[in-house]
Amino acid sequence: MEVHRAAWWSQFLEQSDRFDRAYLVEGFSDLINPLIKAPLLRREVEIAADTVIRYLERPTSEERQEQAQDAVERLGRTLDRIEGKSTGGAISTDEAAIILAALRGDYGEAAAGAEPLIGSVKLRKLFVTALRLERFDIPMTLRLLDGGQSPEEAVRSGHLIGKYSWWPSWLLRIVTERALSGTLDVETVTALDKCAYAELTPIQANVARKLLSSGNEGLINTAAERLVSLGEPDAAVRLREGDITAVALAARLVSM
Repeated sequence: MEVHRAAWWSQFLEQSDRFDRAYLVEGFSDLINPLIKAPLLRREVEIAADTVIRYLERPTSEERQEQAQDAVERLGRTLDRIEGKSTGGAISTDEAAIILAALRGDYGEAAAGAEPLIGSVKLRKLFVTALRLERFDIPMTLRLLDGGQSPEEAVRSGHLIGKYSWWPSWLLRIVTERALSGTLDVETVTALDKCAYAELTPIQANVARKLLSSGNEGLINTAAERLVSLGEPDAAVRLREGDITAVALAARLVSM
C-alpha cells in the first residue's frame, strides 16, 4: 500500500482559505480513537480532541484557546509518562500520538501516521471534504487523487469541473477525460465553455465531441477544409493549431 509523506497531505490545506480544521480533527478522532486499546488513554484522547474541536469551532474565544492548549499539553505529558514507564510495549501510544499531532495542528504528520492504519481512501475523503469549496466536484477530485494526481492538481480540476456542472453531458465527458489525463487547465475550460454556450444540435454536438476527443488528423483536416470553403480560413488555421475555441464554429458549419 502506498503511503504518502506528510508534505503530500499538507498540500490540501494550501488549496482552500476555508479549510475546516475542526472537521478534520474530528475526523481523525473518529477514525483513530477506536484503535486505542487502553480504555483510560482512549478516554483522555477523546476529551482532548473534543476540547480542541470546541476551540477550532470558535477560534476567537480566548477561554477555549486556553482550554485547548491545556488539554493538548496534558495529553502530551501523559504519553511521555506512559512511554517512560512502559516496558516491552505493554501500552502502545502510537495511535494516541497520531491524534496528538492533529491536535497540535500537524495535520500532515498525523495523516502520514494514520494512513498505514486506516488506508488512504478514508483520509483523502476527509481532507477533500474539509476544503469546504463551493461548486466543487468531490467525487471527481477523489477519482483524480486515486489516479495518482497531486492534491494541487486534483483539487484544481475538481473546482473547475464543479463550476461548470451545468454543461451538457457530452462536454462533461470531454472535461473528465482531460482531467484524468492531467491536461485540464483554466485556459482549456474557458475555451470549452464557449462550446457549452454554443447552441448545437445533437449532430453538431457529436461532431464537436469527435473533434475534441479523437485527435483524428483526418477529421480535423476535413473540418478545416470545410471551414475554408465556407469563408472561415482563420478559424480553419486555429482548428489545425488545436484552438478549442474554433471547435463550436466548425461543428456548426461542418454539419450543415
